[in-house]
Amino acid sequence: MSNMGQRNFGRRFLVAYCACLLAALGLLLYPLYVIRPFRAQGPRELSMALAAIRYRPPILALCVAAALAALVWYWRREPRRARRLASAAGILAVAAAAWLSRVNVYELMFHPSGEPTFSTAAGAKLDGREKVIAVRLGGAARAYAVRSMSYHHVVNDLLDGEPIVATY
Repeated sequence: MSNMGQRNFGRRFLVAYCACLLAALGLLLYPLYVIRPFRAQGPRELSMALAAIRYRPPILALCVAAALAALVWYWRREPRRARRLASAAGILAVAAAAWLSRVNVYELMFHPSGEPTFSTAAGAKLDGREKVIAVRLGGAARAYAVRSMSYHHVVNDLLDGEPIVATY
């Protein structure tokens, strides 16, 4: 094969690989960037991030399949072993981004609080402006500090003998 033809098929592989990698990384990172805790999201960017989450499984499956097809095509034409191995390692990046997109990072970050501990209202160490979620059931009442709830979003508790879930 001529030197020009060899460069041409190498470029085609690189373009296909880069397109697959950029799509995989975009579908992985954009929703993570937009849907961050304690950050306001605009309706348009949130809508786009949720659409990316909704449609990324089939799109990423196509990206991985296209990257693998490009890899097979490239391997059939590339005689140099080092380039073949480098191209295979590159495809692993596309597959890794696809796999990581299946992990729900919000479940990892925000998990229910374990067994909460409480003190009396007089013994609580809250400043006067601290916000709380107050729950009253029967003759019992509890207050959950929003500051600590913002890291868990869910507290499983037992109040007046009844299991409850407080959420923020």
